[in-house]
Amino acid sequence: MHSYDERLTNLVFSYMKERLSLDPVPLDHPGVKDKLDAALAGLITPGGTDPEKVLDVYATQLAPAVISADSPRFLSFIPNAPTKAALLFDMVVSCASLQGISWLEASGAIAAENQVLRLLADKAGMPKTAGGCFVSGGSAGNLSALVVARDTARSRRPEGRLRVAVSDQAHSSISNTLRIMDVDALVVPSADHRLTGAALRAALAADPDPSNVIAVVATSGTTNAGIVDDLAGVAEVARERDLWFHVDGAYGGAGLFAPSIRHRYAGIEHADSFVVDPHKWLFAPFDCAALLYRDPRLARAVHTQDASYLDVLHTEGDEWNPTDYAYHLTRRARGLPLWFSLAVNGTEAYTEAVEKGLTLARETAELIRRTGHLELIREPELSAVLFRRTGWTDKDYYDWSERLLAGQIGFVTPTGWEGETVARFAFLHPDTSMEIVEEILATMA
Repeated sequence: MHSYDERLTNLVFSYMKERLSLDPVPLDHPGVKDKLDAALAGLITPGGTDPEKVLDVYATQLAPAVISADSPRFLSFIPNAPTKAALLFDMVVSCASLQGISWLEASGAIAAENQVLRLLADKAGMPKTAGGCFVSGGSAGNLSALVVARDTARSRRPEGRLRVAVSDQAHSSISNTLRIMDVDALVVPSADHRLTGAALRAALAADPDPSNVIAVVATSGTTNAGIVDDLAGVAEVARERDLWFHVDGAYGGAGLFAPSIRHRYAGIEHADSFVVDPHKWLFAPFDCAALLYRDPRLARAVHTQDASYLDVLHTEGDEWNPTDYAYHLTRRARGLPLWFSLAVNGTEAYTEAVEKGLTLARETAELIRRTGHLELIREPELSAVLFRRTGWTDKDYYDWSERLLAGQIGFVTPTGWEGETVARFAFLHPDTSMEIVEEILATMA
């Protein structure tokens, strides 16, 4: 089964070419469990099944039961719109079984990944010392970074339970990370859903024992509304209090590529750690998140795994082992598709694509303002737009969302805002047009 098979190769390559050429990509539908179970029944056998039959089941039964995050009509959660170059090179990474564990085993792959990490660090204004690795997603990046914050602080503050200051708008992965780390949260109330330096300073001043607060997490683009925290103000308090300053930019960090909003990120250059997910707004395939540290030596001291069979990896020299900068050991060279696409397309193409999402959000906001039965909830800062349909109940929003998907008009799921069910667009795909937006909004009449 490890031998090259011309027929199998042609079958799979033919399917991949067809999928890559779809324009536009269809949304498709959620599947029905009984139907999917019936389609899969009997495929895995002691002797194997003809690959043409297996691929046909995938193409006709399984793939249509996966909602396509790369469709320009996928406007829920945070979509995914990888470039064709990134998708193609993701196949190269897979077919060559490329891994990215250590410099000894994968120096070529790691050198390319580090070139991209350097670009991202430069966009954020982080120092030349900055570095890190690619992990699977924002959750993995946040966990890895905050473990470094905890262990670095523990060496200075060995007594008592540690806490991390977080906004009440922080991503769910932050609270999950703190639970995993057995660290408590100091929840800082946010005026207008934005963490500010003033609010952080006030919360610390009012706290009976602020000495065990060791870090603060700010967000450069909340998932729900695309709000960028007061990074400069939070950074100033972090410096005053000697707090680790972590910035979660999983979605919104890509806005660093857009000159029109670069000012919103003032202060991010002071981050001790920073996470951005290229599989979101930087057009890489799943799963790809960049984790950067201001001083990678601190991360290496925490995350390097010691074992006799790993001693050969840890030699004196210029080697860079991605396994030393997050909680993982085995890892895919998931930064290479992004590297290839950046090299092929150029950074200006990325700037244009990010700016297109921002422009679409602004134009959509203006259209909502002009439509009598719709209300814009807040001006979009990034590419997320929150709005309501006057007179609708919770059920109305969910029924509307189901009708949109059933008609393949769009995938737009409701969200919550200050206790109310509302509608939300997340613009990311450069091929999403105002015509699509207008078609969707017309269904709310």
